[in-house]
Amino acid sequence: MLGFTVITIDVSAVNIALPSIRNSFSGGMAGLQWVVDAYTLMFAALMLSAGALSDRTGARRAYAWGITLFTLASLGCALAPGIGVLIAARVAQGGAAAIVMPASLALIRQAYEDARERARAIALWTVGGSVAMAAGPVLGGLLTDSAGWRAVFLLNLPVGAVILGLLIRVPRSPRRPAALDGGGQLTAVLALAGLAFAVIEGGHRGWTSGPVLAAAALAVVSGYAFYATETRHRQPMVPLAMLRNRRVAVPLAVGFAVNAAFYGGIFLLGLYYQQLRGMSGTAAGLMFVPMSAVVTATNLVSPRMAERIGRRPVIVAGQLIFAGAMLAMLPLAAHTPVWLVLVLLLPLSIGGALVVPALTALLMDAVPGERAGTASGLLNSFRQTGGALAVALFGSLLAGPGGDFSLQGMRLGLLAVAALLLFTAALSRVLLPRG
Repeated sequence: MLGFTVITIDVSAVNIALPSIRNSFSGGMAGLQWVVDAYTLMFAALMLSAGALSDRTGARRAYAWGITLFTLASLGCALAPGIGVLIAARVAQGGAAAIVMPASLALIRQAYEDARERARAIALWTVGGSVAMAAGPVLGGLLTDSAGWRAVFLLNLPVGAVILGLLIRVPRSPRRPAALDGGGQLTAVLALAGLAFAVIEGGHRGWTSGPVLAAAALAVVSGYAFYATETRHRQPMVPLAMLRNRRVAVPLAVGFAVNAAFYGGIFLLGLYYQQLRGMSGTAAGLMFVPMSAVVTATNLVSPRMAERIGRRPVIVAGQLIFAGAMLAMLPLAAHTPVWLVLVLLLPLSIGGALVVPALTALLMDAVPGERAGTASGLLNSFRQTGGALAVALFGSLLAGPGGDFSLQGMRLGLLAVAALLLFTAALSRVLLPRG
């Protein structure tokens, strides 16, 4: 849970630090988007192989490697002399986080054989990530205002040391055969990078500019190459047969949509508070405190609700609440009363926190134990991709004339994410089993 917390808090805390980073390096909106997406894209792409790596080397060993690399990369972020070095260090952080995530879930799968106990353990694990995502802006604002944005990254160093110290007491994990598919991994990275570049730069360079069209073409060609590689590989890192199981395919789609809404919402609100309303980093971070409390409480309630009424109703209801939250935020403006903004954030907090524990437990039960690392890597790859593309989309829409915050762009992004959530809620209702 500590590992999941530290790799998640880096996302939301950095969102609050973005205006300070922009002032420090004189970067535009595109640079800020890359600071966020360099992390989440590598997180998403490398997690496909990281699941197999966890199975192959043993979850405990992979977890130790990931935490060590993440801690060193955090130091690189804190010492970065320019935006380019910061983005490069964020790439390394994302790669390390990709190793940590599936290994942490595999350790839980290793420790709890009973399905009900495992579901409760996963719920506690999810609490760590959800609280980190919601509380990260508070820490990010406090650290940025008191010690500068570099302190956001320095915070990871002592946490990483504590995790490695505790890991010594964890039993060794068994190693299982799992192929490392270099061709599939390379094409996945190229496809996601091309897609993100097209979405991010399309809003700034123009959608018909040469580099944007080339990036879009790279994404399409690499995506097809990924499919062809995985189809022909004797031991693909993404077994395509697994995707034909609707208890796997639907959770992947839902995970994509939920993270798109949550990551996109955090990115949007951090800029809305500071750029449109003129709040300090600390004040903007404190606006997320009620959200953090609601997320924690809902994460604890979700598995109990799933046991009583079934996972499908919980997953569907959470997505509908989340879609309603996106639509409820449409009237936000520069002078919307603060109390009203806080009220509108409540359904946003509840929606995602309801879905994730039930969704993760459903997927873990749908695959055999030896595929736990691969399945969790696949789920979290889809989730991180959703978050990265949402940040790319929101950033492109939010940049108004002269780099000012665009309310119209914000509303278009909210409508797009709400429509996606309604679509995946319908898929869940039709295709998932009730129990």
